Parts: sequence; structure tokens; C-alpha cells
Amino acid sequence: MGLIGEKGKGIMNNKKNLKMKPVGSEYMEQYNALLRYVFQVTEQELSSIGWQEREIIRAKFPTMEKADVIGWFDDDNLVSQVAVYPMQTRIFGRTYAMGGLTGVGTYPEYSNMGLMHKLLEQALKNMKERGQDICYLYPYSIPYYRRKGWEIISDKISYEIKDYQLPKNHQVPGDVRRVDTEGEELKEAYNRYAMRTHGAILRDDLAWNEYWLWDSDDIMAAVYYNENNEPDGYVIYWIAKEVFHIKDMIFNNEEARTGLWNFVAAHFSMINQVEGDTYTDEPLAFLLEDASIREVISPYYMGRIVDFVSFIEKYPFKPSVLDREWKFKLIDPVMECNQGNFCLTISREGKGQAVRTMEPCQDEISIQTMTTMLMGYKRPEYLARIGRIKAAEWTIDMLEDAIEQQTPYISDYF
Repeated sequence: MGLIGEKGKGIMNNKKNLKMKPVGSEYMEQYNALLRYVFQVTEQELSSIGWQEREIIRAKFPTMEKADVIGWFDDDNLVSQVAVYPMQTRIFGRTYAMGGLTGVGTYPEYSNMGLMHKLLEQALKNMKERGQDICYLYPYSIPYYRRKGWEIISDKISYEIKDYQLPKNHQVPGDVRRVDTEGEELKEAYNRYAMRTHGAILRDDLAWNEYWLWDSDDIMAAVYYNENNEPDGYVIYWIAKEVFHIKDMIFNNEEARTGLWNFVAAHFSMINQVEGDTYTDEPLAFLLEDASIREVISPYYMGRIVDFVSFIEKYPFKPSVLDREWKFKLIDPVMECNQGNFCLTISREGKGQAVRTMEPCQDEISIQTMTTMLMGYKRPEYLARIGRIKAAEWTIDMLEDAIEQQTPYISDYF
């Protein structure tokens, strides 16, 4: 989430009563009030989706109980805050502990004092201690978070399809069934998908609560079951004013994708348009017979490696016939553990190890660029071409061969 008025480290002014400390559940109403102020959420906007402020507090309470929330207090008044959710994500077939950063905000009269920089620094240190080697966040200011070491790692493609552009029905061996949005069928379908999908968050109750938090009561879901009665995908949607809105659609194979679009197209007589979002790097237009649809791509989530050495220990590089090595200077604006010269070795089996080296290094890369490269969002060759990696051509070729080629899928919102 976003922030207000933080434009740099700044210098603490003479407010002597400012203290940083954990934000307990007794401060839940102050936490919520700060978020409401920062994001300027009005009563009218809340009522439009059936929410009242007390309901938000109740909905957030169990989530906040599990989160690491820290803030700055002026006496007993909460004036700046961040929250980190304990989550897990899949990175090229490996499960990583991940810190989900959210609830970021500062009252404007406390801006330009370096409060948020100190909070983010402490939050990252806490993540490191908990073994959360990577952090995700939804940015409200991409430039701000880039300065703190985060980088874009995923996109969202929004599309509009006219009713006459919907795909024709194609027979598939499975079938689609409408299910309860809070039922186990939907969770099972997502778990099967997430375990085999790079970048996906493994949703526990906390993550599912955040996923549904701002949806209205008329949201619906349908699951595609294959011929073995296994859930291979779902579509989450609602229908309003003759528009079929797709919140999310996932599928493990082409059969499931076809079956789910058969289901959407079956609403032909009820709608005149389909509007939705997809979170892969594959535009929908190419898959449609009438490809002249409207699609808009925009950056979605940002990520940040928290502890580079630990992240590399788990990271699955591609195997090779030779051992590989890269010596470079890593730049991190916040985390000291990631600053300095490193030697990265990659075994023939694809196991990496990063150790500090006292040798001088000509090559150079920032933690932002390292994150987006290792997450597969941007390739080494492209990053070198735009000046984000300083390295010899043979090193870039080695990295191209060593890193899997798949962009992250993240459809969550927290």
C-alpha cells in the first residue's frame, strides 16, 4: 500500500516524544484511521461495496494479529506505520517465505522526517530474522519504492471483449461448476495452480481474507473440473449492467482455459461486453479468433530480495555442463547485508552460493535489478542493454543461460 509525504530520509525534527515500537491490536482503530486518511477512503466509497468502518476493523483484526506491524508514536498517537504479512510464494518451483508489505502510511505533518525510511529498514531487518528472503508489495509510488530497493516484478493486463468477439464453443472432456466463493473447491483449484506457477502466492486464510476484502457480495465463482474430477482452473466474476466482469481466471492447461471461456461465452444473451484482468505476460488477443480487442498493460506488483545470500541458497538456477562464476559489486540503499562485493558460484546442478569477496569487482548491479532479473520479469540481456547491469558480454550470456525464462504471476492484492 501507499504513503504520504515521504520524500527522503530527512532529519528528525524536535518532536522529542516520537518513538518506534510494535503496533498492537489495541491500536487497531488508529491503524485503520491512518489508512483511511492516507488513501482518502470516503464513507460513500465504503458503503458502495457494503462496508462500514467497524466491519473493516473486524475484518482486518485477525489479519493484523498475524502481521508484524511497527509504527512511530507521538506520545500514544500512531503517526506512521507499516505492516508485514507472513506469506509464502513459489519461485521457479521452490517455496520461499515472503513478507507482504502493506499498510504503509504517514500523516502529512510528520513527513520529511525520515520516519518511513526507518520503518522500512526495521521491517526488512525483521523479515531477515524471520527468514523471509523476499518481499512483495503493491506500490502506490513506484519511484519511492525503487529508491528503497524494490523493483517491478509483475504486470496486469486489463481487457475488454465485445459479445460478438467471444470465442465459439469448443468441446472439452471436463465441465464447469459454479461454487461457493468461500468453499474448499475454489481453494483446492488455486492451490493446484499456485504450486506449479512461478511467482504465485500460496494463500492461507490470511491471504484469502485480503483477496476478498474489497469485493462486494455479488461476486461469484466457477471451477473447471477435468475428466478425472480434478479442479484445473477457475473464473471469479460478477455481472452488472450487461457486463461480465472477470476478477481473475486461472487454468493449468489449454483444456481448462477453453472450458472456462465456454462458460463465459454461455452468458452471451445476458451481456454485451466482457471486462477483466489477467496477470500473465500473455496477451489474450492472440488466442481469440477476433483479436481486435482492447488490452492495457500496467505494472502490478513490486518485489525486493531481503537477504541476498540466503535467497541464492534456495534459488534454482538452470543446470549446465560447466560450473559458473560471477564477481560483482551489489548496491542496496537500505540493507547492509546486501552491500559490497560478492562472488556468485553456480554448480553444474544449478545450485548457487554467494559469498563476500575482498577482491575488487568491475561488474556492478543494484538489488532492484538483481530482484527483477532473478524473478524473471526482465532478462539479463535487456537489463545490460539499458545500463542496469555493468558486466562483460560473456557474463550476460552466462546469466541468460542460468536463469529460467518465466515471468511471475501475482493476482493477489494486499
